[in-house]
Amino acid sequence: MDENRPKLQDDDPKFKKVVEAADDLSLGLSMVVAVLLGVGFGYLLRKWFSDDWLFWFGVFIGISAAILNVYKVYKKQKRELDKLAKDPKYARYRYDESDEDD
Repeated sequence: MDENRPKLQDDDPKFKKVVEAADDLSLGLSMVVAVLLGVGFGYLLRKWFSDDWLFWFGVFIGISAAILNVYKVYKKQKRELDKLAKDPKYARYRYDESDEDD
């Protein structure tokens, strides 16, 4: 074995970075899936109960779910950004309101 290779910590999964990257990239896919599921749900409701407005109810539910997914990702990214802002390594890059360019 190569002794220069860094050892993995026991509490970190082997593919942690890959899973985090896939989670970040899946926003677009989750939005499409949410809307399609809502449309499918609305279509089924319309077929079962013969009311046209139930289709649009399903579309509304799908779009609402997509917006909720965007909000969840925004909150997660904001939490990560706030964590980085508190990191002393990046302290010199903080925004200073008194330093304005005219």
